[in-house]
Amino acid sequence: MQLTLHADYAFRVLLYLGSQPPGHVAATKDISQSYGISKHHLVRVVQTLSEHGYVAVNAGRAGGVSLAREADQIKLGDVVRNAETNLQVVECFDMRTNTCPIVPVCQLKPVLSEALDAFLSVLDSYTLADLLNPRRRTSLAKLLAVSHGRNRG
Repeated sequence: MQLTLHADYAFRVLLYLGSQPPGHVAATKDISQSYGISKHHLVRVVQTLSEHGYVAVNAGRAGGVSLAREADQIKLGDVVRNAETNLQVVECFDMRTNTCPIVPVCQLKPVLSEALDAFLSVLDSYTLADLLNPRRRTSLAKLLAVSHGRNRG
C-alpha cells in the first residue's frame, strides 16, 4: 500500500507549519520551494487541509497558511482519511466497480480490511505534536529554511 502524493504533501504542509513559531503565516510559495514540489499541487493540498479544518488560509498580499488547530489536536490517521480519496486496498472493497469473480468465497478482503484498520489505528495513536518535539521542530525548521534558500550559513 502506498499513500498518494496528496496525503504525503498534506503531512509535509502540516510539518512545515508545525515547525514554525506559533501563529506564523506561511506563503504556499515558501512551502513549495522548501520541499521542491509544485506550487499548483500544493495549493490543492492546502485546500483539502483547509476544508477539514487543519489549516487556516488567509487570502491577499499578506496572506498565507497557518495551523488552524493545535498540533496535539491533529491525528495522523484523520489526515490520511481526509487526504486520501480512495483507501480501498483492492478492487473488491468497492462493490460498485468490483469485477473479481471469487468475492462470494474469498477471505482476503476481511484480512486486508483488518490490516487497513490496524494501519489507521496506529496512525490515530499519533498526533502532529508527536512529530514535533522541541528539538525536532528546531531541526526541521532549519532544514526547511536551508532547502528554501534562506539561512545558508
